[in-house]
Amino acid sequence: MSYGSRLLVVVIVIIIIPAFAAAQQYGCFGGNYTSNSTYAANLNSLLSSLPPNLNDAAFYNASSLLPNTTDPAFASALCRPDSQLDTCRSCIRNSTTELLALCPNRTQAVLFKPLCTLRYSDASMYGLLSEAYSITGRSTTNLSASDQFRSDVAAGNSSSGSVYALVQCTPDLSLRDCSNCLSGLVQRLPQCCDGSTFVIMFVPSCNLHFQLDQFYNLTRLEQVRAMAVVPSPPPSPLVVPSTPSPPPGKGDGNKTRTIILIVVPIGSGLVLICVCICIFLRRRLKRNPEEVNQNYGEEISTAESLLYDFEKIKAATNDFSETNKLGEGGFGVVYKGKLEDGREIAVKRLSKNSGQGDEEFKNEVLLMAKLEHRNLVRLLGFSLKEAERLLVYEFVQNGSLDGFIFDRIKHEPLDWNMRYKIIRGIAKGLVYLHNDSGFRIIHRDLKAANVLLDSEMNPKIADFGMARMFFQDQSGSNTRRIVGTFGYMPPEYARHGKISVKLDVFSFGVLLLEIVSGQRNGSFRNPDSRENVEYMLSFAWRKWQEGGAKKMIDPVLMGGDDGASVGDMLRCIHIGLLCVQEKEEQRPTMASVQVMLSSVSVTLPLLSKPAYFSSVAKQIQTELTKAYDTQNDASITDLYPR
Repeated sequence: MSYGSRLLVVVIVIIIIPAFAAAQQYGCFGGNYTSNSTYAANLNSLLSSLPPNLNDAAFYNASSLLPNTTDPAFASALCRPDSQLDTCRSCIRNSTTELLALCPNRTQAVLFKPLCTLRYSDASMYGLLSEAYSITGRSTTNLSASDQFRSDVAAGNSSSGSVYALVQCTPDLSLRDCSNCLSGLVQRLPQCCDGSTFVIMFVPSCNLHFQLDQFYNLTRLEQVRAMAVVPSPPPSPLVVPSTPSPPPGKGDGNKTRTIILIVVPIGSGLVLICVCICIFLRRRLKRNPEEVNQNYGEEISTAESLLYDFEKIKAATNDFSETNKLGEGGFGVVYKGKLEDGREIAVKRLSKNSGQGDEEFKNEVLLMAKLEHRNLVRLLGFSLKEAERLLVYEFVQNGSLDGFIFDRIKHEPLDWNMRYKIIRGIAKGLVYLHNDSGFRIIHRDLKAANVLLDSEMNPKIADFGMARMFFQDQSGSNTRRIVGTFGYMPPEYARHGKISVKLDVFSFGVLLLEIVSGQRNGSFRNPDSRENVEYMLSFAWRKWQEGGAKKMIDPVLMGGDDGASVGDMLRCIHIGLLCVQEKEEQRPTMASVQVMLSSVSVTLPLLSKPAYFSSVAKQIQTELTKAYDTQNDASITDLYPR
């Protein structure tokens, strides 16, 4: 039996607000109040009422507004759910004195202790998600550095092979806010606590805690769960008399139904959060160097059927020899290989020291495993061993498009029919990514180097390390991490990080103009003088306005007398300029582009100036093209539900 099957992860979800801390932690916020103010009177009255009002649910929230006063005070008190009532009340009683001393005359404060949490404010806190103040405690022992821990795990030692976790939200939160709060904590785990054997993280509205030994009283937790406590209603002022208890019968029935409607959906809604935590914990503990690298195994478990034996791939590439080398990019080297069954493959060997390469690897495996289209390069599998990360693709015989279109010798056999076939194939691949794949996938780095040509010169879009995935109906998003290749980026993305399908449309427009002209956009030369001229988009737009768009066409394509082909070339220049319009709303979708390319009867919209045409834009573009190569800053695919 493998270690992965022996690992036990226990996750208990209690929707009763406790909060944990490795040590006493506090935060002081808001403004100041004077000792003789009405707020001080309301706060003191409120805090003194908290301990006696705590019950077995270990949670109490209230507000205080004494007669003839203003400035109400709001507070919540909670304890870890496995604590006894006397212990809970004692902890809160001590905390009220301590917090007032720690945050003298501050209108808002929070105190986290190992067994209880106290929070007060001059504004209502009920039902509001708060992540403004966070505490993280972690062990100093790192799993990856703990040989004894790994030895115990390999031997099946149950004391080391179990992980215990507790995740909690405040009961006044909605299900969505609870999930968002816990998701935020889970997302921080890899950055703050990778490999730790003990972690506790909390913000005012939620927390999580895990360690290798059972830190909670399981018997007490079962008792609390059996009580099925209904979350407290919004706090009422203490001066208002309490509502009489409902009579037996109907009232009890309503309470029971409330428990079913609230407790069950919340528990169900947090299953995904629990799974995320389990995946994180299992991934940190799992060690199987023969099959899966410690950093990736669990995250790509959905693609386990694609796993290749590292030694077999090594042998297939002749030990990654120079003679098998096909090319080299920002994240590693690509080799040609031949498997034992005779299949030819292309193997991308990611750089060992590239943190961005780590992300690109996970991104390509998780994303490409979902995709299948004749105009996309097919991922056959992956391989991992220690620091080695390999991506195995179908071998595409003719290599990348840039090796043809920008080579003064190789590009000559590319007649217009061949180039038009390539243009249409790329468009079809993008339509699949944007509309037909089940998700909306934005490539973010479409360029000639990332389009491969098979034996029949059919194009296949490659290199999905920078792609972003959305649900079909999601609108544009923004990112602070600008990745891709300068010269192919639209202005709204290069300047503001805005991501939408129109990003790929812009890149396609640049690529289309490159295919027609046979020149790179960042080093465009006048076809007549062969001297460097302004940026290609500016040249194309100027010649279009002057009626001289033929100057954009590769001279190799102008040798014949086929007027129809010249008309198709001019139409493609028109479509290319449509795709690079300065305003993204004026650019067509790829589905529209596909229709334009398929039928000459479709009337093309009028053009306006493209991006980077003004003098300021040209200056910006000049600076951008100094760094023409792809930036080594890939981001992992994200799913954004709407």
